[in-house]
Amino acid sequence: MDQTDRRKPALGFIFVTLVLIVIGFGIITPVLPQLVTQFEGGSVAQGSSAYGLLIGVFAAMQFVASPILGSLSDRFGRRKVILIALAGSAIDYVIMGFAPSLAWLLFARIISGMTAGAFATCNAYIADVTPPERRAAGYGLVGAAFGLGFVLGPAIGGVLGHMSIRLPFFVAAACVGANWLYGALVLPESLPPEHRRPFSWARSNPVGSLLALRRFRGVVDLAWMYFIFMLGNTMLQSIWVLYMGYRYHWTTLDVGLSLTFIGVVAVLVQGGLVRRIIARTGERKGLVIGLVISAVIMAGYGLATKGWMIYVLVAVGALGGIAGPSAQALITRHVPANEQGAVQGSLSGLTSLSAIFAPLVAAWSFAKCIGESARWHVPGIAFFEAALLMIVALALAFRSFQLEDRLAPSH
Repeated sequence: MDQTDRRKPALGFIFVTLVLIVIGFGIITPVLPQLVTQFEGGSVAQGSSAYGLLIGVFAAMQFVASPILGSLSDRFGRRKVILIALAGSAIDYVIMGFAPSLAWLLFARIISGMTAGAFATCNAYIADVTPPERRAAGYGLVGAAFGLGFVLGPAIGGVLGHMSIRLPFFVAAACVGANWLYGALVLPESLPPEHRRPFSWARSNPVGSLLALRRFRGVVDLAWMYFIFMLGNTMLQSIWVLYMGYRYHWTTLDVGLSLTFIGVVAVLVQGGLVRRIIARTGERKGLVIGLVISAVIMAGYGLATKGWMIYVLVAVGALGGIAGPSAQALITRHVPANEQGAVQGSLSGLTSLSAIFAPLVAAWSFAKCIGESARWHVPGIAFFEAALLMIVALALAFRSFQLEDRLAPSH
């Protein structure tokens, strides 16, 4: 038995992996749009369109590949799939660092999207190592890892980008390479052989993986609720820079500071408060509270008249982040141990779908409501749409609760 097999799997191991993944992703965030614009002859308009294409291709490939990697993790274990995904990310960053044209960037994003199953597999790892009643707190750590990574990553990338626009890509590759070594030498396997299952293409293709969710009582409504919740949040992220610049005349520095603040409060809430709040409310009430807060705060972003109000809304709205961990914890309760990877792959696929559609809807709505020919001048339209999506998600959550209660055995 090797050294990794003797270690007891725990949340701390996967938290380090997640933080390093997000730091690597965050490092390239400030410079990738600039590199794309350079390839487009310096045209911001053409660069924006090309950058949108890169995002869409990545999300589309992730939608296809995530269920496959999730099912592979149910068959061969979490650790091996995480290592494959990390290797793909490292190759992606190296190719982008050397890329002589936009076509090479597109090729790199295809590779990265195909191996972007690390997040779904990490979520399955959490389900493996935590009892059902503690999973919401475990998934809160995922949010904390994202917050911490997005505080550190873009800051590092911004500094490196001043030296060379290519340097951040190689540093990101080195970060992911170090993460791969950590996984190979330190990260223990979380899925024991007795909980593994054969791989099936019927369950692993994107459509089949979503249809397979119907086998689990109460999961379908929760899964679509999770998709709509992510769709609303991704709309916010997609329009944030454009909206803040248009409505409050924020500079790049102002936007960067706001994103840093978002990351800090996410670390505080997801890393500490989620566990305490859900311990008091339970996962169902935590989900409802999170969705209600999210709906109100989304509307608040669209109504705020002063830039400083955004910081107040961000601080309060961070509490809405308890909805995601609560939903994931509820879903895992309905899924056996040998199918957690497949289900997390399906959820990751739904998140990828939201990343495809949300930017299109948000940008189109924003453009239609600020143009000279707009019948109604509503700059915050995308936030109002996101608030409506949160209400729809809340309705789906209640329907799932009612179905589960109706089918629960009576005592």
